[in-house]
Amino acid sequence: MTPTLLALLLLSGPQPQQPAAAKPATPAPMEYADAKRLADAHEASVTGRAHEAMLGKLKETADAAIADCSGQGLREDFTAFVVVMRLDAKGRVQQTWRQGGSPLAICLQRYVRDKIVFVPPKAPFHAALEISFTK
Repeated sequence: MTPTLLALLLLSGPQPQQPAAAKPATPAPMEYADAKRLADAHEASVTGRAHEAMLGKLKETADAAIADCSGQGLREDFTAFVVVMRLDAKGRVQQTWRQGGSPLAICLQRYVRDKIVFVPPKAPFHAALEISFTK
């Protein structure tokens, strides 16, 4: 066998398997209770004027959402509810969780999706809109 033929046979033979590219692990889905605990902890970590500013922005967001949703005739059910939001570094809502199933709660959850709420001190940052019409 000539050296050229031998080289061609070696090159055309089975190739070593390349390791499969590692896929990034997808995070396990978070439940409402876990998201709410994070929101409570993250909000408590903000102090002073930054805390006041955060609360002001959360109130503005809730007020705007309720005004928008109320215009859709969803004011019959005044059951309390909570919407937890995960914010990115720019303050944009990336994910939401809801406790409460009233039409207003569902509308408010939809309203905040992709909205910019406030620029958080870290990302991801969890914050909650706790809505009660009796307090």
